[in-house]
Amino acid sequence: MIIDLKVPSPGESITEVEIANWLKAEGDIVEKDEELCEIDSDKATLTINAEEAGMLSIKVEAGTSVNVGDVIATIDTSKAGAASKPAPAAKEEKKEEPRKESAPAKSEAKSTETTYASGTPSPAAAKIMSENGVKSADVKGSGRDGRITKGDVLDLLATGFGGKEADSISRDQSREKMSTLRRKIAQRLVSVKNETAMLTTFNEIDMGNVMQLRKDYKDKFKEVHQIGLGFMSFFTKAVTIALQKYPAVNAMIDGDDMITHNYCDVGIAVSAPKGLMVPVIRNAESMSLADIEREISRLAAKAREGKISVDEMAGGTFTITNGGVFGSMMSTPIINPPQSAILGMHNIVERPMAVNGQVVIRPIMYVALSYDHRIIDGKESVGFLYTIKELIENPKRMLFSGKKGEEVLLGL
Repeated sequence: MIIDLKVPSPGESITEVEIANWLKAEGDIVEKDEELCEIDSDKATLTINAEEAGMLSIKVEAGTSVNVGDVIATIDTSKAGAASKPAPAAKEEKKEEPRKESAPAKSEAKSTETTYASGTPSPAAAKIMSENGVKSADVKGSGRDGRITKGDVLDLLATGFGGKEADSISRDQSREKMSTLRRKIAQRLVSVKNETAMLTTFNEIDMGNVMQLRKDYKDKFKEVHQIGLGFMSFFTKAVTIALQKYPAVNAMIDGDDMITHNYCDVGIAVSAPKGLMVPVIRNAESMSLADIEREISRLAAKAREGKISVDEMAGGTFTITNGGVFGSMMSTPIINPPQSAILGMHNIVERPMAVNGQVVIRPIMYVALSYDHRIIDGKESVGFLYTIKELIENPKRMLFSGKKGEEVLLGL
């Protein structure tokens, strides 16, 4: 029986997707539920799995845009398991061979094994070469049969970029079509700049107290909750408290109306192989720090593996992005539409500060709030950011009652 492989709907309002790449080749025998290809939509990259086992016949090449419901391949179920049938016959032949001939057979098999030809990098070497833009032609392999080892690449990089001589410098160019997801991101970023009255306000946060709190309790926190304690959960909790204090920051514009939410669905920007993704933590205002940490870990892992769904990224009311993990000192984050504000975190740097008339060294983080001035006034934006500053600098203030100490906040 021939089964048509159709493009499923990645989400509401999405009618067109792009075949990102095929994970299987034409004529491959595939198993049921095996991943066959990846498709790019406006919001995410998804995989299509085999509905039944059989032989794959590809109808649409990678890089082609198709409509939802189009047939992109077929599976011939009558060919299921065809690739595994010759195996028993091979075993029987081997069993019938005289024992005395086994040694030459082994020698012959050894001679036909695939060897690393000159200029072929090992897996570890290939990874480093890819990360540093080094080509095989630039490296002289010292391994067996000229194989390029990890040490060969590191030695080359130690001499400078690529270690190339003047006559081997390349000015090659490459052209690659932008994915559907990347094109959509580009369109959204430009539209935000053109269609909103976006402003950014800044502040600085002394991270000393929250860093000490984390240091004192991180081991016990992990022992009790089976999850690590990071700074993102503190900022997420602080954001939910500030959003409830300044509801306009948690609102959005819909035509001539302003929609205000009485819940906090906080998006956490995650850098994934296919681009920036923003999974959403639902009702974050009702979560403990441990709950927030677990949800961030779960969603971030799915985003990086390309397995996150559109529903898990839709409907956020506010977004947090952390450029500090990449070393950013300061930035003006762009609003994630249709939301009206976004918080940007940055790296923590020891800086000289005036405290009680004396200069002391404190761990400082610069934070930025980009907001849509059409519905958020300057007083609200500054007050919102200052509230986060107060909560992070004094974590006890995140308690509904600040009398029971830090352990109540941590759920210990």
